[in-house]
Amino acid sequence: MKSLWDEHAVTNRYDPLALRVYTSNLLGQSDALVLHGGGNTSVKITHNSVPTLYVKGSGWDLVSIQKEGFAPVALAPLCALAEQERLSDTQMVAAQRAAMRDTNAPNPSVEAILHALIPFAYVDHTHADAVVTISNSKKGKAHIKALYPGFLILPYVMPGFELAREIYLRTRKLDWSTCKGIILHHHGIFTFADDAKEAYEKMIAAVRVAEDFLAKNAPLATPVQTFSRTFDMAVLRQEIEALKGHPVEMVLNQSPLALTYASKPALTCKGVLTPEHIIRTKRIPLVLREGKELKKVLNAYVKAYRTYFARHAKGEICLNPAPNYAVIEGFGVVSFGKNAKEAKIIDDIITHTMEAVLRAEALGGYVSIDEAQSFGMEYWELEQAKMRKA
Repeated sequence: MKSLWDEHAVTNRYDPLALRVYTSNLLGQSDALVLHGGGNTSVKITHNSVPTLYVKGSGWDLVSIQKEGFAPVALAPLCALAEQERLSDTQMVAAQRAAMRDTNAPNPSVEAILHALIPFAYVDHTHADAVVTISNSKKGKAHIKALYPGFLILPYVMPGFELAREIYLRTRKLDWSTCKGIILHHHGIFTFADDAKEAYEKMIAAVRVAEDFLAKNAPLATPVQTFSRTFDMAVLRQEIEALKGHPVEMVLNQSPLALTYASKPALTCKGVLTPEHIIRTKRIPLVLREGKELKKVLNAYVKAYRTYFARHAKGEICLNPAPNYAVIEGFGVVSFGKNAKEAKIIDDIITHTMEAVLRAEALGGYVSIDEAQSFGMEYWELEQAKMRKA
């Protein structure tokens, strides 16, 4: 991981929002830091004596975000929200919207309160693969603690208000000048500073620590180079379309990484890399071992998904139980989407997940968030609200 900061590309170093755009775009250029809408950034600016948080708005990617993609929210009301003991995410979104200084701006990130609580001008948050890979290993807590002295390190907490509240409670007596950053197990990393370049390069340096650790202790091995069986993709498409109730596009991944991963079916159902991925991929794939009948395996998958839903549901609307990707032993990994773009996004996410799982196995085993936590993210209140509205 190298810094992409270019002094010649900084056109207005006296405009804090312009600097925020610039370093956000730098972070977004690396898929190893953020992927398809992941991560968020912010800057605190005082306008007309009102301290304001400009935070990444909903629907924007860091790689392409511009000034209009940042939601300006009055800082004081955001910080006050963290003092409440309970707040649903729907209530949080409404309160954040009410505190916005420009109602034409996009909705603020669900992590806006957390950004507000960190008393530095620039806050960067990524889901860095290397950091999360180490965190998602069986000895992840010990490794992260050893690698990141001076960081505030937290166990997994549901993103949104719950996470902001936890940070608020843990930092009320914190001397922030001694805090080098924040690491959220199974989720990601925060760095911050009063200078845009410093906050960005703190992120790069912190991720490099994790990358160097993995290079030494868990180098990626992909010994399987070619597929060893034939498979009827047309029949798979037909069955998936029947379950989903609409046409699908498929992306077949037969890279050495995918073929190696598909050769280890026992590793393929260990959960997501970061929580937000579950909305795209579901918690586990369809796994097709050699010699197994497709229809029977699909029926078993759907039955298991409905059982999983019933085990955790408290009034939620069940999503389509069909798989969003399949791991086919000896053949590769196939992603399903409503269109080519969605299928490619799922393939991208799974590619990063496969590498993380194989590396974490070299560290003693891969461990994602548990089933109940996965359900909480997959059936997030805000996503369910969209479904009810639809």
